[in-house]
Amino acid sequence: MKRITFGIAFAVATAFSAPVAVAQQKFVTIGTGGVTGVYYAAGGAICRLVNKDRAKHGIRCSVESTGGSVFNINTIKAGELDLGVSQSDVMYNAAKGVKQFKDSGAYGDLRAVMSLHPEPFTVVARKEANVKSFADFKGKKFNVGNPGSGTRASMEEILAEMNWKLSDFSLASELKADEHGPALCDGKIDGFFYAVGHPSANIQDPTTSCGAKLVPLTGPAVEKMVKDWPFYAKVTIPAGLYPNNPQATETFGVLATLVSSSKVPADSVYAIVKAVFDNFEEFKKLHPAFGHLKAEEMVKNGLSAPLHDGAARYYKEKGWIK
Repeated sequence: MKRITFGIAFAVATAFSAPVAVAQQKFVTIGTGGVTGVYYAAGGAICRLVNKDRAKHGIRCSVESTGGSVFNINTIKAGELDLGVSQSDVMYNAAKGVKQFKDSGAYGDLRAVMSLHPEPFTVVARKEANVKSFADFKGKKFNVGNPGSGTRASMEEILAEMNWKLSDFSLASELKADEHGPALCDGKIDGFFYAVGHPSANIQDPTTSCGAKLVPLTGPAVEKMVKDWPFYAKVTIPAGLYPNNPQATETFGVLATLVSSSKVPADSVYAIVKAVFDNFEEFKKLHPAFGHLKAEEMVKNGLSAPLHDGAARYYKEKGWIK
């Protein structure tokens, strides 16, 4: 059985007009997710380390808050982002041209850079909703995630496997990740689904503010999905990680990954991965979700697109790949 275990956001300086002497300076932008999610923190952590050595490599890195995984890949494809954070299942779908990428076809220029933290599928219920399992949400108000996010794509996969439709909820809201916690505590929804690394401020807030409860995501549909697809694995959200949730919560999930395009220069991607792994202990301290990461696993786990040439060059130098 596959199983993954757990283990600041940074505003990054934007462009400024440079004299001819530093005309070699390059700018890279990383697409992330909502500002309270771990994607934004991950992008900020990477850019912080890249920018620390920009005098050596001439690259300035900035972070953009976006709609999430699907948006990031489509925007990289359009040439408007250099890199982006994506769920491992969304990367797989884009590389193969399936599911939400069926109409646009396989994205042949998509490249993997590294995997990041585990992302358990996290289901949270309003305390007063009396929800014990996901099945209890039938007929209730539930946030399925905003279109363009990996969270929404995964929710649709799970519902299809369970033979549910959006109409099985009395309300299937499409709030962004930054909006679902306040909506839960205000009683506008009874629960929400979110793929996120832990601990997350996005989960901390409603569990603290209104005693929200984590709900297990288990059962035959989950077992089948973990068995059938290489990018899924079972996960346990630790007991006591959040206020008012003393129990461990069984679920499953994906990995967050950093992706790019073959059109992004190899030297730029090389400098980015070098900044992370040459300062790896510092990187792991920049967010609790990164604390248990292992470099050797990050260069292979959850990566379903070919490695970017720049990333592969560094990993070969380190002896992590052949």
